[in-house]
Amino acid sequence: MITSVLVANRGEIACRVFRTCRDLGVRTVAVYSDADANALHTREADTAVRLPGAAPSETYLDGALIVKAALASGADAVHPGYGFLSENAGFARAVLDAGLVWIGPPPEAIEAMASKTRAKELMGLAPLGEVTEADLPVLVKAAAGGGGRGMRIVRRLDELDAALASARAEAASAFGDGEVFVEPYVEDGRHVEVQILADTHGTVWPLGTRDCSLQRRHQKVIEESPAPGLSGALTAELHALAVRAARAVDYVGAGTVEFLVAGDTAHFLEMNTRLQVEHPVTEEVFGVDLVAEQLRIAEGHALDPEPPPARGHAVEARLYAEDPARDWAPQTGRLHRLAVPGAVRLDTGFTDGDDIGVHYDPMLAKVIAHAPTRAEAVRRLAAALERAVIHGPVTNRDLLVRSLRHEEFTRARMDTGFYDRHLAALTAPAPDPYAPLAAALADAHGRSRFGGFRNVPSQPQVKRYAVGDEEREVRYRHTRTGPEADGVRVLYADAHRVVLEADGVRRTFDVARYGDEVHVNGTRLTALPRFPDPTAQLAPGSLVAPMPGTVVRVADGLAEGSAVEAGQPLLWLEAMKMEHKIIAPGAGTLTALHAAAGQQVSVGALLAVVQPSG
Repeated sequence: MITSVLVANRGEIACRVFRTCRDLGVRTVAVYSDADANALHTREADTAVRLPGAAPSETYLDGALIVKAALASGADAVHPGYGFLSENAGFARAVLDAGLVWIGPPPEAIEAMASKTRAKELMGLAPLGEVTEADLPVLVKAAAGGGGRGMRIVRRLDELDAALASARAEAASAFGDGEVFVEPYVEDGRHVEVQILADTHGTVWPLGTRDCSLQRRHQKVIEESPAPGLSGALTAELHALAVRAARAVDYVGAGTVEFLVAGDTAHFLEMNTRLQVEHPVTEEVFGVDLVAEQLRIAEGHALDPEPPPARGHAVEARLYAEDPARDWAPQTGRLHRLAVPGAVRLDTGFTDGDDIGVHYDPMLAKVIAHAPTRAEAVRRLAAALERAVIHGPVTNRDLLVRSLRHEEFTRARMDTGFYDRHLAALTAPAPDPYAPLAAALADAHGRSRFGGFRNVPSQPQVKRYAVGDEEREVRYRHTRTGPEADGVRVLYADAHRVVLEADGVRRTFDVARYGDEVHVNGTRLTALPRFPDPTAQLAPGSLVAPMPGTVVRVADGLAEGSAVEAGQPLLWLEAMKMEHKIIAPGAGTLTALHAAAGQQVSVGALLAVVQPSG
């Protein structure tokens, strides 16, 4: 009987496992890096053990250190979560060799499926060898990884070598293994997967299907179960292939078999020998706690001969601190408030006041809705996200709401190219036109010594705000009857709530201010000085860091005085487990280079200057 579990992970997944452990009466142990000393998962555990350092390589990826922590804490079992060491056979063996219970598949099964190249061979498939023009487009993939890291689409043969080098570097950084392979890239396919659960007594459950086609950088954004629109025959085939893969390696525990579906044809992608980020949609549909089942299987209990019946539909959206309109750039800073209303499930590793740092994945939370039908579940999830209170860095919330309401998604006609086709429209600015006025009125009330507006006429008041890339100027006037703005009646205003009436429609705005950062309902604004600082202007062609991170590479031969072409990659930044290219904005000459490989940079740091031609 398991009495104490150390979770060899962090953030949302650690909190998720702890929740089930508490329900089962199992004591919990967290591990934490210095960057996570005050993280939610550290605070929620019964016991926490420090892993000195901040970088994943010296903390959460150090298997020996984690085993030592488990023994020191008195834990008798280790749950790997997902990511980090969750699919590392060597770590699983180290846990078992230490006399601890491993809550996961046998090391031999992990080893067989850990390399995507070996997994394909096991399923009677093989990656491409020498790539020719006829093979294009192709996909370069990390053999030991997932989550979209170490993956590159190649559409031109002369881009292959650069894609291989970039994927190897990212894979080595993320997984400690730079092996990559090449496979055909199926355009406009659907990403469909099957959740499996297997015990030590020979029973394997295929727990339905999931569609995970909406992806950015090959990482899932919205997932649902069951995958809509699949024929009964194709669903049965996917279940059979998933069970076959599990039995081929004597699998035990929770795992996922992933496919790319084009029409009625399924292409095997890989088997993930761990719990998946999107497991909650399966839990909601089948009424099971997969983490609880993992623990029971690790204790030797048998599954029922047949899985429970499915009921209804579930949809999950991943809420990220990132800016989809700026190449999905991750965002850092203080998360002042996170609250999601409605009858939805919220899985998160953050709470109000937590800091979002640069070292780890920028996912803030997963929001999951379950309903009798797909349409109801999608509507419920979109409404909950739209009404969510998210005060802090820029997030992908608006993108998620628009995606869930997009015709292709509501009609279940999406595929993995969804964001390639629609990203510009889905990220087009659409700020509330009255949000700046509400912010200005609340600010004026909050700053008044008398707790309200003056009772005499005054000159127009002017305030400026940045809303995304736009600047908005607000003008209003204090009068004897209260503040007035052109065409808008101000019915009520205090420091936190403003009520306006425009064109006969009354609207209420909740306002929160944190320094210069202002949130008005779902709109994020930045208060600007009335008179801009002329010294803050950068020279034309200046390239600044879009996020804090590490310079991992500088283009070969690049130096001050180099001629560059428009769109030419100059250097690469790594932040929050993602790699970002910094490209030349136009043709010209590199007149300054302030970045070097290995350098840590802050957001807004000047990296290089390209003097435009002519």
